[in-house]
Amino acid sequence: MVALGLGNPGREYEHSRHNLGKDAVIDLAQRLKLSFAEGRGEFYICHHPQLDLWLAVPTTYMNLSGRSALGVVESLGISPEALLVVCDDFNLPLGSLRLRKSGGDGGHKGLASIIYELGTKDFPRLRLGIGPLPEDIEAEEFVLSPFSEAEGEKVIELKRAAGEAIVSAATKGIERTMNFFNRRAEA
Repeated sequence: MVALGLGNPGREYEHSRHNLGKDAVIDLAQRLKLSFAEGRGEFYICHHPQLDLWLAVPTTYMNLSGRSALGVVESLGISPEALLVVCDDFNLPLGSLRLRKSGGDGGHKGLASIIYELGTKDFPRLRLGIGPLPEDIEAEEFVLSPFSEAEGEKVIELKRAAGEAIVSAATKGIERTMNFFNRRAEA
């Protein structure tokens, strides 16, 4: 399995809400003591052989994430079903996560790009809650904003939970991981 954490490159986007998927994958790599190297495409990648888990982050902007996803799929010779896309979702409350085997883009430009480039909606995605979207702010402005200091602890916990879900998906499968983590999120 490959976990691809979505986000934007560049200092101005570091630790923004939209980079939460990328930050969660980087956090997991650090906890597993892995180092990223350039992939054969628009992404950085690392591998944990004991878990048979690859972690990747795009070098593209969010709305071009599909180019990175396609590069990962082609360079590793995997099917889209083996690509777990990790991304933010302002429709989920901050701190929650939801794992699905497939689905639409839900208005997420990174997911839309991946669906377009892969030619399928049939890839798993782990959505990390950054919401709710405040009524007085545009979605794009909200997702590109940083988390507040008060949200910091929830963000740290969410990145940890995302890492646990990624490892579980790689070792126990998507179905068992969905049953455990989605049920836990609803409790």
